[in-house]
Amino acid sequence: MYRITVLTLLLMGVSFFQPASSQPSSPGRAPLPKPKLVLTIMVDQLRYDYLMRWQDQYQGGFHRLLTQGANFTDAHLGHYPTVTAMGHAGVLTGSYPINSGIIGNDWYDRELGRSVESVTDFNEKDLGAGNKSPGASPRRLLVSTVGDQMKMAGGPTPVVVGISLKDRAAILPSGHAADGAFWYDNQTGDFVSSTYYFPKLPDWVNAHNARKLQDQYLGKDFTAAGQAKPFTKVPATAGPAYYAALRYTPYSSELLVEFAKSAVEHYKMGQRGVTDLLTVSFSANDSIGHRDGPDAASVREISIQTDRVIGKLFAFLESTVGMRSVLVVLSADHGVGPVPEVNEARRMPGKRFNRAADQFAPLERELEAKYGPGKWIAGTAGSSPYLNHKLMAEKNLDPAEVRAWLAARAMALPGVARVFTRDQLLRGDVPGDALSQRVARSYNAQRSGDLEIVMVPYWISGGSGATHGSPYHYDTHIPIVFMGPGVRPGYYDASVKMQDIAPTLAAMLEIEAPSGAEGRILSEMFSTTGDGTVRRPTATSSAGSAHTRR
Repeated sequence: MYRITVLTLLLMGVSFFQPASSQPSSPGRAPLPKPKLVLTIMVDQLRYDYLMRWQDQYQGGFHRLLTQGANFTDAHLGHYPTVTAMGHAGVLTGSYPINSGIIGNDWYDRELGRSVESVTDFNEKDLGAGNKSPGASPRRLLVSTVGDQMKMAGGPTPVVVGISLKDRAAILPSGHAADGAFWYDNQTGDFVSSTYYFPKLPDWVNAHNARKLQDQYLGKDFTAAGQAKPFTKVPATAGPAYYAALRYTPYSSELLVEFAKSAVEHYKMGQRGVTDLLTVSFSANDSIGHRDGPDAASVREISIQTDRVIGKLFAFLESTVGMRSVLVVLSADHGVGPVPEVNEARRMPGKRFNRAADQFAPLERELEAKYGPGKWIAGTAGSSPYLNHKLMAEKNLDPAEVRAWLAARAMALPGVARVFTRDQLLRGDVPGDALSQRVARSYNAQRSGDLEIVMVPYWISGGSGATHGSPYHYDTHIPIVFMGPGVRPGYYDASVKMQDIAPTLAAMLEIEAPSGAEGRILSEMFSTTGDGTVRRPTATSSAGSAHTRR
C-alpha cells in the first residue's frame, strides 16, 4: 500500500483547490472575423500552371487573388477520374466519391439498366426552355455541403445560390438545401433551374432573362489583338447555334457575372447581417481547352479574359458588400492533358485511342471466347466496364474469378498502366502510392463498375482535341486560393487536397463540417490578433508557412 504523506496532500491541495480564476487557461485561438459573404469561384479546367504562366498578363481577379490571397501551390485532386462533376462535388463537401456517390459525370445504373448523369432526377423537370424532363437535382449527392451545414447551423438563415453554364457545376457545390441553382440553356441563352427548388422560375430570374443580355454579342467573334483568325466564330443570327457558340467565348463568363449580380441584388446577399454563400463556376476555359488543347493561344487568351471578368465581379461586390467582408475561394474541378499530336511533335510520349473500340470491344470478345456467348459487359462509364452479373449467375461463375481473369487480359492491352478490380478496392488491397489511393478513395460499392482501368500518362480517348480524367499531375494539380477576412496572404507550399477546402471553411464559419468531409483544416493561413484583425504574413520559406514571391 502506498503511503500518502502530509506534504503530498498539501501539494495536491495546491493543485486541486486553487480558485478557478487562477487556473491557467488554454491559449486557444482568437475568433476569426466573420465574412458577410462566402464566394466560391470554380474555373473549369484551370490548371494551376495557368496562374503562374500568364500571371504578368493578369490585372483583374486572378491578379488580386495572387497578390492578396493565400495561394496553396501544391494543391491536388484526391480522386479519380478527374472530371467536372467529381470536382464540383468535392469542393464544398470535402468528401471523396467513395462517400459522396458522385463517381463521374455519369455512370451505369444497374437498377435502371442505363447510364445516368450525376444530377439526373426523373422526378423533377428543368424550368425554362420548355420545362424539360427528366430534370436535375442534387439527390444523387449522398453527403452535405458547406451551404447545407450553414443552413442547419441555426440562427438567421443564410442564402445559398449556385450559378454556372453547366447544371452539375451549379447544383453540386451549392448542395441540397440551396435557395436555387441556375445554369445556362444552350438553346435560348436564358438561365434555367429545376422544380427541385421551386414550382416555377422566380420572377427575378424571368426579369433577368427578359433583358436578353445574351443577344448583345451577335456576330462578335472571340479573337485577340493581332490574331488573324478568330478563336471562335460567333454567328450573327440568334438561335441555338449562336447560343451554343457563346460557351466558347468570354462572353459566357460575362453573362454569368451579370446573372450573379442579379442574384446578389435580389437576395441582398452579404447585406442582411448573416453570412451567405454564392458559388460561381466559369466554364469557358473548359470548352476552349477541350477543343484546342492547353498549348493553344486561345487558352491563354480565355484565361486572361476570365481574370478580367472575375475582376468585374469583385468590383461589383466591392460596391454592394465590401470586399473586406467577402471570403473568396478560388479552385478548379480538374486540369487537362496535352493534345497527343502536339506531344508527338515535341517528341513527348502520348497517343490517342478509342476506348470503346480499343478496350471494351476486345474485352467483350475475350469474355465470349472464354465463357461463351452473351452480352458480358452490361454498360460502361469512363474507364470502367460493368459486367453482366445476371449472366455470371446463370453460368454459375465466381464473379471475383471473372474479374481477376479479365483484369489480367486488360493489362495486356496497349497503353494500360494499372487495373484494379472491385474485389481489390472493396478489400482495400491496393498500394499506398498516390495514384492507387486516388482510385481507392473514389470507388463506391453501389455505383462503380467491376474494373478500373488506368492508362499510362498522355494517352487519351477521343477523336480530336484534348481531355482530362487521368490521375496524373497535369490533371490533378489545381489552384486553391483563399482571400478575405481571417486569411494570411502569401504562398504556401505544403501538399494539400481539394477536400481540405470544406472543413477549412467550416472552421472559419464556426459550423459543423459537411457530413462526408475528410480533409484537414488549413489553419496555417489563419490570421487574427486578439481583436480579430488581419495580419500580413512574415516572409519565411518553410513548408506550410506563408512566404512572399517576387
